Amino acid sequence: MPNQTEFPFANARRISESEVIAAEQAIKQQFGINLTQRKDSIKNETENYQSISIQLHPKIITWAKAEAEKKGVEYQVIINEILLNAIAI
Repeated sequence: MPNQTEFPFANARRISESEVIAAEQAIKQQFGINLTQRKDSIKNETENYQSISIQLHPKIITWAKAEAEKKGVEYQVIINEILLNAIAI
């Protein structure tokens, strides 16, 4: 058999949703890694988020990451929600 440098995608079959779920569950059980989709806060299409760099106390980051893990979102979402609630009128 000749050495192939690329995977023959044309001959590959699509995996089913149940196979994806089974694989995710097996990875979580064996390695403790949760591969579920991120559940970011829903953003209005008119909201243009701006990337910035900011230095925060390590306790804030630790807390935000713990809260994010509980909610299944990224820690930046938690920090953003807290700041938005703080300025709410």
